[in-house]
Amino acid sequence: MLRRAPSWRDLGVEGDLPESTGSSQNLAWTGSPAPERRGDKSKDAGEQPIFTTKAHVFQIDGNTKKDWIPASKSAVSVSFYFDSIRNTYRIISVDGSKAIVNSTITPNMTFTKTSQKFGQWSDARANTVYGLGFPSEQELTKFIEKFKEVKELTRQAAQTQLKQMETNGGVDSHILTQSKNQNLHQRTSSLSSIQTDVGNLRERRNSFTQGGNNDLPSSTSTEAQLKYENDRLKLALAQSSANAKKWEVELQTLKNNNARLTTALQESTSNVDEWKKQLAAYKDENVRLKKKLLEVDKGGSGGAENSHKVAQLTEQLERLRHEYHSKQEEIQRLSAQIEELKASEGQSSALQARIKSLEGENQSLSLKLQDSQRQLQESRTQAEQEQREILRLQEILGAKISELYETHESIVATLKHESNS
Repeated sequence: MLRRAPSWRDLGVEGDLPESTGSSQNLAWTGSPAPERRGDKSKDAGEQPIFTTKAHVFQIDGNTKKDWIPASKSAVSVSFYFDSIRNTYRIISVDGSKAIVNSTITPNMTFTKTSQKFGQWSDARANTVYGLGFPSEQELTKFIEKFKEVKELTRQAAQTQLKQMETNGGVDSHILTQSKNQNLHQRTSSLSSIQTDVGNLRERRNSFTQGGNNDLPSSTSTEAQLKYENDRLKLALAQSSANAKKWEVELQTLKNNNARLTTALQESTSNVDEWKKQLAAYKDENVRLKKKLLEVDKGGSGGAENSHKVAQLTEQLERLRHEYHSKQEEIQRLSAQIEELKASEGQSSALQARIKSLEGENQSLSLKLQDSQRQLQESRTQAEQEQREILRLQEILGAKISELYETHESIVATLKHESNS
């Protein structure tokens, strides 16, 4: 619904609110405003709203850069005004005695439709984003069309202002082209070009002051030169302001990037929490496996006893072997004695009986040795089985530990990736 609101100056927003602006494209026509003419009735007519609608007004949260903060409790009037003094168009909305929107439209501003009944635009100088919620999609469409129309008028006004500066100030086409394309340069080159222009102006001013044009009267030449110098200084000042506002836009972009990175960091934090839970589960599993391994080690004390038994049997076997070798040596010694005492039959009979006794003992020792070897083999077989079981459990534990390590490396790599992005 279209409504006709009172003058925006009558609403009390003249000079109390900071004027907003876009990027540097509108600075070519930001020269000195036209002086106010007292008694000019057309001024009051130009301050009447050219379009009015009802909408809920929101502003972006300066801290989160994501949430919307309501600027009005209910739908309020949102109007387009034309400021005849500054030759600009504004969007103004007042809730009671408080001006909640005072945004100057620039040629590069864009109104974005984000949902069926909601739209927004960014005001770089005010360092905020305004949002409007309309009662219907038709009202939103009308507002967007009016926004585009006013933005086109602003662009045409900027071009007209440039042409007037070219005609009145004697600015040549080369300087105008340099002014229009200056926004494509870097900051340092922009500042150096401004300093060069100011230096050239000073040199020309000195040359006119010292020599001047002998063909024209002195007063006319001085007035023309001062006017030309004034226009050049305005152009240099406008270019400097353009660079400053371009930096403001870059600052806003950095803030938006910071907000996106904050969101990504929050998502990464939530993922890290999930990974921590998974890591805790793996740690519990690791503790359980360690306890099981300790139980196996405790259960393997029988294996230690078997090992002790094997050692005893081995020692006994070595002792039997030593006795066997001793008996063998004794048999050899006795055999030598038999050879020496063959002449003595009685002694020979006794020695033969002794040999038979020693051979019987030797056979008995051989049987004991075989039995000890069998027991030793059985003990070794049992010990090997227990060793294989322990190795199997160690392999399971090693696999779990490797899995935990890979999970840890994955978490660290993900955190580094999220931090770098």
